[in-house]
Amino acid sequence: MPETQSATTSPAASATPVLALRGISKRFGAVQALTDVDLEVRAGEVVALVGDNGAGKSTLVKTIAGVGPADDGVVEWEGKPVTVDRPHAAQELGIATVYQDLALCDNLDVVGNLFLGREIVRAGVLDEVEMERRARELLSTLSIRIPSVRIPIASLSGGQRQTVAIARSLLGEPKIVILDEPTAALGVEQTAQVLDLVERLRERGLGVILISHNMADVKAVADRVAVLRLGRNNGTFDVRSTSQEEIISAITGATDNAVTRRRDRSAGVSGVPGAVEATGAAEAAPAAPAAQVTGPADAVKAAQAAQDGKEAGKESAPAGEPVDAVDAVEAAEADESAEATPAGKAGKPEVGKPEVGKPEVGKPEVGKPEVGKPEVGKPEKEAGA
Repeated sequence: MPETQSATTSPAASATPVLALRGISKRFGAVQALTDVDLEVRAGEVVALVGDNGAGKSTLVKTIAGVGPADDGVVEWEGKPVTVDRPHAAQELGIATVYQDLALCDNLDVVGNLFLGREIVRAGVLDEVEMERRARELLSTLSIRIPSVRIPIASLSGGQRQTVAIARSLLGEPKIVILDEPTAALGVEQTAQVLDLVERLRERGLGVILISHNMADVKAVADRVAVLRLGRNNGTFDVRSTSQEEIISAITGATDNAVTRRRDRSAGVSGVPGAVEATGAAEAAPAAPAAQVTGPADAVKAAQAAQDGKEAGKESAPAGEPVDAVDAVEAAEADESAEATPAGKAGKPEVGKPEVGKPEVGKPEVGKPEVGKPEVGKPEKEAGA
């Protein structure tokens, strides 16, 4: 049974982490910068450390590099607890850090910057030939294209300077390389060169901690993403199975945003019957019925409106009584019944009870073609007069 497990488990997942942080906390006076932060980095793995401004990324990097030792927690190196209280202790372990400002000297050439502080000396004299040979070999191994190793750093592009700074960190044969915003302020082509270099570091079996705000770069080269929020862990994600929106949601703490609401709504409609009924109830509710002709008085009124429309060619509906398709059909039927029945017999209201909404007695209705002609549906006393 153990043989089967070893055959199905990847080496990166089963190997002991080269660097492991357990419960790291750091305080600056009254400000708690880090609280119980955990992080693991294995050989041949790129771990992206992401978070908003003030999340604690730089503080955590300085803790690993020995610039600002942690107040609480344990740092493990290859499974053993170690103390990293100064930069030289981190370098002796095999931790190399490339900061965002690169720390290069513009007046020195590439060879001078690569061996700055690590010069090769023979008989009290700098061995320029050996340093140049090793510089060319290192740049060639990393596939870094530099016009000449003897040109000043000031004449190189931003991407070329970044690659020189990364190459300098590899002179001490480190096992962990920390890159702080390596693609910041770089163009498209220069960013591609730096990302290619990060992939080559992984191929060489080095563990890489990549700090970046660019999600496209993170998705391109990282294997896992560790999210910090307000000095605490807010999740560790596998890049291959996690969407960019989920990572951004963990960074900002926005669990209730447009993306999550849309996903929850889609899941509710497709998988929850109650949600289907709730959402479809409002859509299936019938609209309020339109006004209908129900009484004899309304039929007479509709017939009169249809007759006026034929004579004048234009009819404006009374205020508050919209005419729709149902009214038009019933008006046409009422018109036919009115023509077949003599006026004054069918549909005449009772004497002495004028209909609501009819014009006042003695005042002709606007739009009538003949002023003195009695109106259909008038009370009997006016018709008899």
